[in-house]
Amino acid sequence: MAVTTQQLIQWKQQGRAIVALTAWDYAIAHILDAAGVDLILVGDSMAVVLGYQTTLPITLEEMLHHAKAVRRGVKRALVVVDLPFLTYQESISQAIHSAGRVLKETGAQAVKLEGGYPAMVETVARLVQAGIPVMGHVGLTPQSIHQLGLRQQGKTEETAQRILNEAIALEQAGVFSIVLEHIPPDLASQITQKLSIPTIGIGAGSHCDGQVLVTSDVLGLSEKQPPFAKVYSNLRETITKAVQDYAVDVRERKFP
Repeated sequence: MAVTTQQLIQWKQQGRAIVALTAWDYAIAHILDAAGVDLILVGDSMAVVLGYQTTLPITLEEMLHHAKAVRRGVKRALVVVDLPFLTYQESISQAIHSAGRVLKETGAQAVKLEGGYPAMVETVARLVQAGIPVMGHVGLTPQSIHQLGLRQQGKTEETAQRILNEAIALEQAGVFSIVLEHIPPDLASQITQKLSIPTIGIGAGSHCDGQVLVTSDVLGLSEKQPPFAKVYSNLRETITKAVQDYAVDVRERKFP
């Protein structure tokens, strides 16, 4: 059975942890889905996979191209696509147009937007009213890197209260789930207890309703991993060794 947004909410009520990872192509998506991942995020973190230094340069067209490939590889998991920087912040109509293209052209079931400030909450509410499922994202929001850097957010009483208020406002606007990125575990726990929708943590401790990581970090493909990531395999080393062995065989005429 395909995972739905309503099922995620039910899993929170049942205390069942939600497993989420990112994907950027058909092959990775197919593997993740077959392995039983519940939610696959076509994240704008894909920008780094494509060689950009931050998430800011990636375009909607690039996201659509990769999201289509990901969706073709998925039978069960819920597919959520990030709206990239400046494809939803200018106006509500821009956000509806961008999000609508994602659902129409890729077959994904939802979009994710960063931020919980009042204008973004209004945008989320309008998207939900238009029938577009939305996942929220508060705490460290990478599209605001030039304002926030990559530091942990919510460390002071004032900023923690702001993040909590944003999460509550996003739930009231209709998001079906919310990503909590790089915030103190006690704040993430407080938000998780306050909300009736599931929280998906990334660098936010163990008390969220689910966890998400960038798959290239998990597999050891990234040049640099964030401090909160756990590397489960070193595919960078494995692939390098395989390619080197192949090169030796070709040069010594042992293959084919």
